Amino acid sequence: MKKLEGERIGFVVTGSFCTFSAAFAQAEKLREAGALLTPIFSEHAGSMDTRFGKAADQVQRLEHICGAKAIRTITEAEPLGPKDMLDMLIVAPCTANTAAKLAAGITDTTATMAVKSMLRRQKPIVLGIATNDALRASAKNIGHLLNTKHYYFVPLRQDAPKEKPGSMVCDFTKIPETAALALEGIQIQPIFI
Repeated sequence: MKKLEGERIGFVVTGSFCTFSAAFAQAEKLREAGALLTPIFSEHAGSMDTRFGKAADQVQRLEHICGAKAIRTITEAEPLGPKDMLDMLIVAPCTANTAAKLAAGITDTTATMAVKSMLRRQKPIVLGIATNDALRASAKNIGHLLNTKHYYFVPLRQDAPKEKPGSMVCDFTKIPETAALALEGIQIQPIFI
């Protein structure tokens, strides 16, 4: 498996606010492995205060972990691919909304622009899905992305089958391994736990 040391990784955060802590813990692991991280926030993730914390605190926390200022606008994200600024992107958490936009080719947020920009250079995109809708309306978009080149998935599991039977969340602890394999063009297995 490829080492992550020196790899330039964009760490994109979208609005599954309840999973920020799990995602940020893996950003720390990536840094410990020697990856060079650039934090990237979708507009909602970077601006909405929720019961899980204030937006400014979340942005500051990830900037501290990454040791870099966050990209927070479409215009800041656009040059990532053309200027070959990163080796890969990790979108974690990746909401159903973001996955749907990626499946449909919609580029109207910082997160989707970052992905589009990286796909321009055929760089790997790792998706850490977190949605209450994965096994319902969002299943078709996830299925589409599973069959689209350059997308790699962090393994998923149902997080609360009785209370939320359509919900799936990635195993955030698998992000470093998924990323290392994606850099080699390999999808970690199994995808569904």
